[in-house]
Amino acid sequence: MKFTTAACVLSALATQASAHYIFEFFDNGAAYKNVRQNTNYNSPVTDLTSNDLRCNVGGATGGSTSTISVAAGSTHTFKADIAVYHQGPVSFYMSKAPSSAASYDGSGSWFKIKDIGPTFDASGNAAWDLEQSYSVTIPKSLPSGDYLLRVQQLAIHNPYPAGIPQFYISCAQVTVTGGGSGVPSPTAKIPGFISATDPGYTVNIYNNFHSYTVP
Repeated sequence: MKFTTAACVLSALATQASAHYIFEFFDNGAAYKNVRQNTNYNSPVTDLTSNDLRCNVGGATGGSTSTISVAAGSTHTFKADIAVYHQGPVSFYMSKAPSSAASYDGSGSWFKIKDIGPTFDASGNAAWDLEQSYSVTIPKSLPSGDYLLRVQQLAIHNPYPAGIPQFYISCAQVTVTGGGSGVPSPTAKIPGFISATDPGYTVNIYNNFHSYTVP
């Protein structure tokens, strides 16, 4: 579903206080079978310095979450409880666990494998890809092993600094099989991967918004 910013400013402002969404399904599994269960219902994370940016509130360890095998080069899907409706990009990150994915807290290095940003028409109006499900392909050259696979939707509908961007985050626990010998780059730590001065974080999508770089 494409959502055009210019046509829906009032609608976006009117729904700021309404219910949110959470990515709780991975592939065809049951809710939270392979996704770490958060403890903040479907509320976003907003603190750029918080460790909760890794795998959401309550997602520091696997708990009862199962780890699923995924082949390098295969495509997999996160699904939310309802369709995403706040404007903003979707990104996918991975981080290799030093031992098991279930025991990993995400404190190591993360690397991005996909961004989904807006498209702009000939008049410069932005359209966001707002869906209930988003898919990502595991890099074919990624070394085998246990990883956290993280989906992030950065909601920028409530412009900074009057408002605060919102992070909707979930982590799946995966074991990559049939991998290669690639070296993921660049890498970053979470928190620390996005700055409060990053243009993709501070942008006002309702004012002279004709281009965008996903942070």
